[in-house]
Parts: sequence; structure tokens; C-alpha cells
Amino acid sequence: MSLNINKKKFIEEVIISSLKNKFLNYKPESNNMPFHFRLLGKDRMALYSFIQSLNTTFGTSIFEPVAVALAKDKFKRVEKQFVIGHEIREESFRIIQDIINNLTIGKTPNKLEEIKLIRKTSRKGKIIKLNTVKVDLYLETFNGEQYLIDLKTAKPNISNFKDFKRTLLEWVGIALTNNPKTKIHSLLAIPYNPYEPKPYERWTIKGMIDDLEELKVGKEFWDFLGGENAYEDLLECFEKAGIKLRAQIDEYFSKFN
Repeated sequence: MSLNINKKKFIEEVIISSLKNKFLNYKPESNNMPFHFRLLGKDRMALYSFIQSLNTTFGTSIFEPVAVALAKDKFKRVEKQFVIGHEIREESFRIIQDIINNLTIGKTPNKLEEIKLIRKTSRKGKIIKLNTVKVDLYLETFNGEQYLIDLKTAKPNISNFKDFKRTLLEWVGIALTNNPKTKIHSLLAIPYNPYEPKPYERWTIKGMIDDLEELKVGKEFWDFLGGENAYEDLLECFEKAGIKLRAQIDEYFSKFN
């Protein structure tokens, strides 16, 4: 089901507000680049610098608030930058390390089996303190099912894939320490597939991420949040927001000429 008109307007405003806030807080780099300035113009260089800065913060400044707005009609509870907790069972912590070790030496990732192993240890051993990163997007269904989502850039740094996997497992361990019966999912979300029409293969070739249970890319992610056709509707919202902001964007960067 497509997004209704009110939801589309609301999401457009979220995008516009987020981008305007970025403009207010953006400070262009003051590097002197005389050849680039003369070849391309200071306004184009300022725009390029802004785009680079926006790419760095797109997840937190735009994708996160848009994801929250999109998911609110479908889920009972939606939160961004959610603290899942800081306590985990000692045996759960140990089994997570075992899972990582086995994946490192070539075992095929199986998230459902990994969660089962962590669940079995969620009452074993003493409680230990664990500092972990915040959940970018926390979702809870009306049946109490939880989704803990780590929102990544389109081309995340492959050198950190083991750390990402550990984070997903630690979130599960902490949640099950709180309540061993919780139906839990933790996964990576990639807002769009830069390789289209080819499939997204950046993670699966590394043998660390279960691409069926632990990864949602582009349309699959946005339709999961907002329902069927949400992705296409969202692209339309971004386009309309861009049209509304075009004059302000042009005026903002003209001052660098």
C-alpha cells in the first residue's frame, strides 16, 4: 500500500527541515584551492564540499528521521539512537566471541542459529558490564517483536565488518539478558544499492553477515519500514523536497562566487 498524501507531506517536511538545519550548521572548508576555484568556480567547489559533508552525516541528519517518520504507522514503538542496555551474561559474551572466531575461519553465517546459541546462555554466568554503540533505529511490533537496526552508508568500510557483526550480536545478547523470551532481530540496513541493477554483494562475499536474516538494502529496507511501494514514494518525496529547496540552495551557494 502506497503512503497517503499526509504521510508524504510530512516526510517531505522532515527532509526539508533536516537539510535546512544542515545549512545552518555547515561551515565550508577554508582550504585555498586556487586552481580548482578558477577552473570550476568557488560556488561549485563549495557545493562539492557540502555534498561530501552531507554524505558523511546523511544517515543521522536525514535517513534516521525519515526512517522514524516512515515506520511510525506500522510499528508500535519507533526510536532512533536507542540505548539497548549495558549488561550481558558472561556466557553470552563468550559465545559471541566463539561465533566471531568460527566465522573468521570460514563457517557460514546463520543468524537464527547464532541467536539460538545466545538465548541458551542468557541466564548462565554472572552479569558483566558492556559498552556498546546505540541502536540507530529501534522498532517494536504490536506483538512485542524487536528489530535493532544499524544504519550504514551505501559503501561501508569493509575493514570494519567484523566489528559490525560483533555489535549486532552484542545487542542480541543484551536484549536477551534483559528478557530471554524476547523475539529479537538485529541487522544492518543500507539505504540504497549503489550497484543497481546488480545485487548488493559487499557483505556476503566476506562470510560474516547472513544476507537473508541480517541485511536489508534499498527498497527492501524502506518497504519493510513503510509497507509496499514505500521506497518509490520516498524517492518522490526527496524529489519534491529538492524542487522546493532548489532556489534556496542556489542562493546559498551563489554567495561563494
